[in-house]
Amino acid sequence: MSIAKQKKAIVIGSGVAGLACAIRLQNKGYQVSVFESNNYVGGKLTSFVKDGYRFDAGPSLFTMPQYLEELFESCGKSLKDYLTYSKKEVACCYFFENGRRFTAYANPERFIKEAIKVFDVKESRLRKYFRNSARQFNATSSVFLRKSLHRLRTYCSMATLKAASKVHQLSIHTNLHQHNKSYFSDPDLVQLFDRFATYNGSSPYQTPGIMAMIPHLEHHYGTYFPDKGMQSITNALYQLALDLGVVFHLNHKVDQILLSDNHKEAIGIQVNHQNILADIVVSNMDIVPTYKNLLAQVKAPSKILNQERSSSALIFYWGISKQFNNLDLHNIFFSKDYRKEFDTIFKDKTIYLDPTVYINITSKQSSCDAPHGHENWFVMINVPSANGQDWSKLIHNSRKAIIKKLNRLLCVDLEQLITTEEVLDPTQIQARTQSYKGALYGSSSNSPFAAFLRHPNFSKKIKNLYFCGGSVHPGGGIPLCLLSASIVEDSLEAVH
Repeated sequence: MSIAKQKKAIVIGSGVAGLACAIRLQNKGYQVSVFESNNYVGGKLTSFVKDGYRFDAGPSLFTMPQYLEELFESCGKSLKDYLTYSKKEVACCYFFENGRRFTAYANPERFIKEAIKVFDVKESRLRKYFRNSARQFNATSSVFLRKSLHRLRTYCSMATLKAASKVHQLSIHTNLHQHNKSYFSDPDLVQLFDRFATYNGSSPYQTPGIMAMIPHLEHHYGTYFPDKGMQSITNALYQLALDLGVVFHLNHKVDQILLSDNHKEAIGIQVNHQNILADIVVSNMDIVPTYKNLLAQVKAPSKILNQERSSSALIFYWGISKQFNNLDLHNIFFSKDYRKEFDTIFKDKTIYLDPTVYINITSKQSSCDAPHGHENWFVMINVPSANGQDWSKLIHNSRKAIIKKLNRLLCVDLEQLITTEEVLDPTQIQARTQSYKGALYGSSSNSPFAAFLRHPNFSKKIKNLYFCGGSVHPGGGIPLCLLSASIVEDSLEAVH
C-alpha cells in the first residue's frame, strides 16, 4: 500500500499574514517552509530597545482578538497559552486646537455620556450613528472581509444577497466626511470620526462613507493591549508555527517565483540561485514588488499595481524623562485644518506643517517599557508614500512642527525631555518590509470601489499561486491580514 506524499507549500515573507498563512497550511497537512529576507519574523510588527526604552516599531493598535483566537482554535490550541492581553477602558485621548480634550471610552455608553458633556451633540444622534456603524459592519463583514471578492461563489451566497439588499444603507456614494457631517454639526466631533479613514491609509474626504463601520469595531469589540507589547502577537504566531512544524529560513531573500514552461503554474522559488520546488506558493510580499521582482517573466496587472498608494508614516521614537498623567496608551492631537492636511498628503505629496500627531505610550500599560519616572513615546504623523521627496528636510521640519504643537497643547518644553531618539520614514519602511513606496496599506481606499480593485488572494492566470497581506484583499491592519490568510485557505478549498 503506497503512502501519499506530503504536499509542500512555500510562504514568501513572515509578516502577520505570512505567519497566519503558514499556520493554516501546515494545519491542513502541507509541509510549509517560510522564506524571510530579514533576520527576524513579523514584518512591520516588531520592536526594539534603546537606552532602557522598549518601543513597538510598527502597528500599535490591537483590536478584534477573536480572529487570533479563531486561528489558534482551528489548530486545537488555546491563544492564552501563547499570548495574554487586557482590554482597555479608554480607547483614545483626543486633544483639539481649541483647547478641548475628550476621553473616548471604549464602552459605547461611557463614550456617549462623555461626548454629550464635551461636544454639541444629542444622545439620539450618537446612538443613531453607532447603530448605523454596526449595521454597516454586520451587513458587509461576512462578504467583504471574510470572502474573496473575486470568486463567483461569493456572489451566489445568501450573505451576499442580504448585503446587496442593504446597499442603500452603506453610504458608498458619499465620502466619510460627508457621512459624518450628516450626523453631527460640531466640527470637532466630525473630525474625531473622520480620523477612522486613517485606519486604511486614506482620506476622509475621499474614502467612502462605509468606512463609518470602523468605530463599531473599536467601541463594540474594544481595544486591547498585549501584556508584553505588540511584538508578542508576532511571537505567539511564530511559536505556534514552530509547534506545528513550520520550517523558517531567515536571511533568505527570494529571487523569483518559479513557473512551469507555459507560465500557467507556480512550481516553487529560486533562492541564492537554488531552485526549491513546491506544490503551492504564497507571497506575503507587497503585491507590487512581487510582480516586479519575483514574477518579471509574466505580464503584470498594471491597472491594479498603478493604483494610488495609501498614506505612509513618519515615526519618532522618543524616550521622555517625565510622566504625563493626562495621556494614555493612545493619544491624538488634531490639526486645525484636517482637509488641508489630507490634501497636502494625497494631492501635494508632502507633509502638512500642522500635522495631526498620534502618540502611543506602552509604558502606561507596561512600566518596564521605560526607566522609572520616564515614558516611551511612539510619535507618528500621516505622510505620503515615498515619491522622491527630500525626506531629510521633511523630517527636520516635521520634528520642529510636532514639538511646537505638543509644547503648546501640553504646556511643556518637550525638547528638554527627549533623552533618546530613533526615526522611521517611508523610505526605511520600504527598505525593511518591501512595502512599495513605504505605503502602509498597499493601495489607498480613496474610491467607492477600492475593495474590488485590490488584488485577489489568488492568481487568475497562474495555478497554485496565492497572495496574502495588507497589499491585497481585504486590506491592511492586523485583523484584515489575519483574514487574508483565512481567504487563502478558503481559496485552496475552492480549487482542490
